[in-house]
Amino acid sequence: MSIEPTAEPIDLFHAWFAEAGDAEPNDANAMALATVGADGMPSVRMVLLKDADADGFVFFTNFESRKGVELLAHPPAALCFHWKSLRRQVRVEGEVEPVSDAEADAYFATRARGSQIGAWASEQSRPMAGKAELLKRVGVFTAKFAVGKVARPPHWSGFRLVPRCYEFWKDGQFRLHDRLVYRRDGEGWRTEVLYP
Repeated sequence: MSIEPTAEPIDLFHAWFAEAGDAEPNDANAMALATVGADGMPSVRMVLLKDADADGFVFFTNFESRKGVELLAHPPAALCFHWKSLRRQVRVEGEVEPVSDAEADAYFATRARGSQIGAWASEQSRPMAGKAELLKRVGVFTAKFAVGKVARPPHWSGFRLVPRCYEFWKDGQFRLHDRLVYRRDGEGWRTEVLYP
C-alpha cells in the first residue's frame, strides 16, 4: 500500500512516530543528525528527539561540542529516523535555530540529576586524558551543586530544526519501496512521489 499524504507532513510524522513508539524496542526517538564543518566535511551522529511540532524538531546538546559549534556556524542540517521494526524511514532537511532560554531551562529541569551534573562535567568533544579526569570533574560539580537545584550550564541548550523538506520511505516487496517527499512551497507544502 502506498503512503497516503496528509495536508501537513508533521501529521504523517506523528502517526509514524506513534507506531514506532509501540514497535521499536529501544529509543524510537533516536535520530541521525548530519552537520557540516567549516571545511565542508559532513559529520553524522545519533541524538534524541525531544519535541516535534509544525515549528520543527527539537534536540539538546552542549553548544561547545563539535555538533554545537558546527550548527551555530552553519545552520543547514539533516535528520534521519530509521525504524527497522516498521521498515520505515523519515528524512528531514532544513536549518537549525537555537531554542529559547526558557525552553532549554524547562527541559534541563526534567533531566535526571546525574545527567544535569554530567552536562557541567563533560567538556564534550574535546580531548580527555582518561576516564579518571571526567570522574574527577563529576565529583567537583556534584560538590558544587550538593544542595538545591542544578542550574543549566550556559553552554548547554537546544536546537530546533525548521523543516524545508521531508521524505517518508516505506519498504516495499522486491525493493519497490514507497517514497513520498514534501517540499516547502511558500506557506504550504508541495508533494511528489519518487522512484525507489
